[in-house]
Amino acid sequence: MESDIIDRRLIHALQIDGRAPFSKIAEVLGVSDQTVARRYRRLTSGGRLRVVGQTVPRLVGEVRWYVRVRCRPDVALAVAEALARRPDTSFIMVTSGGTEINFVVQSRTDRDRDALLLQKLPRTPRVDSVSAHCLLHVYYGGAHEHPRFLAALTEEQAAALRGPEPTGTPVELSPQDDLLLGELTRDGRATLAELAAATGWSETSAGRRLDALLSGGALYLDLDVDSHVLGRGTQARLWMSVPPAEQDAVGDALAAHEEVAFVAATTGPSNLVAAVACRDVFGLHEYITGPLGRLRAIQHLETAPVIRSVKGAAMIMP
Repeated sequence: MESDIIDRRLIHALQIDGRAPFSKIAEVLGVSDQTVARRYRRLTSGGRLRVVGQTVPRLVGEVRWYVRVRCRPDVALAVAEALARRPDTSFIMVTSGGTEINFVVQSRTDRDRDALLLQKLPRTPRVDSVSAHCLLHVYYGGAHEHPRFLAALTEEQAAALRGPEPTGTPVELSPQDDLLLGELTRDGRATLAELAAATGWSETSAGRRLDALLSGGALYLDLDVDSHVLGRGTQARLWMSVPPAEQDAVGDALAAHEEVAFVAATTGPSNLVAAVACRDVFGLHEYITGPLGRLRAIQHLETAPVIRSVKGAAMIMP
């Protein structure tokens, strides 16, 4: 069900600042604190919205891989759910009529990557093939993924919530940082008391480290949002091949399309991957034959409709 305007404004506000106090959001939206808190609880308890901490791979010494697993339809969901229990996976989706799983894995060491991609998955019964595409460059996505789907706040309202641009400072994560980030992947709005309990730090130290990671850009707050809430009931993954000389031009063009939630350059025969969200299947057809079709440099396109989302942005499954 598509949300009403107050819900959409609340979601837009959280996209800008996922940890903004309800009192500040209420002031910007012109409603009461109780209204914001009640709407937030309703959206989160219904599984339609979550604020999730995410790291930027290049700033924390990690590598992100986009993985395609082709398998028998009768095992796809079981394999996807097993992958979802891993803390290093995210954006797990069953696509292509149940014959493929698309997911993201972010690893800090070659050993972590190889254990999953070279050992565990290839030995899984009824898995036919595994292909991994290394993230090279993001043209659009991450912290800026949803605003154009929302467009619910005025520029003045958005500016009141927007903080300074992150500095883009690389950081070496400590074991305690990993504990902090683990708590934030479960709940990006975790209290300082909860972060202190998870790390063993004082609340002051936990808050100071959180602020440093956010202001440096190594950490950002993402939203897991049910696409139906945004009026986008059909999602798909697009895998595209373009000549290397045209890759940046096509990536930048895709980044400007309102249907695109994410687009990145990757390794592999499909050197661009995009996540798109359309109002319905007819809207997907209009996008593919319209704005996408006008990009003549695209030599090959695979469209993988999402039939089930199993895990969102770094959500740790029980």
